[in-house]
Amino acid sequence: MKSYRKELTFNTTHRREFINITPYVDACLRESGIKEGLVLCNAMHITASVFINDDESGLHHDYEVWLEKLAPEKPHSQYRHNGFEDNADAHLKRQIMGREVVVAVTNGKLDFGTWEQIFYGEFDGKRAKRVLVKIIGE
Repeated sequence: MKSYRKELTFNTTHRREFINITPYVDACLRESGIKEGLVLCNAMHITASVFINDDESGLHHDYEVWLEKLAPEKPHSQYRHNGFEDNADAHLKRQIMGREVVVAVTNGKLDFGTWEQIFYGEFDGKRAKRVLVKIIGE
């Protein structure tokens, strides 16, 4: 069995963003040479997420509205965690959206369902953040 590891770095320009990272993961898969196996992608920061869904702007807007209702950024005083950084809402949003995804690799390709794409969700941005891509298989 082969193993491949790479860290991807993303610099966001907004506090919250959704970035389609499928092309980056595809490139890692090609680089790995693995044809059958599994890909793990996980956010390496506790205020970011990796998830799978549709690449559709209306859905991304709906996520933003929904997450803000569940864990509003302001007022900062509503959270005990806030103090040094005012990012308690980002921790909660990450918990809702999840830390990682696992995707099957079949015949050297990501084995997705219809419309599925991999996204990096940033909830406390404007700085460099990392995503781990780990691929195992043959």
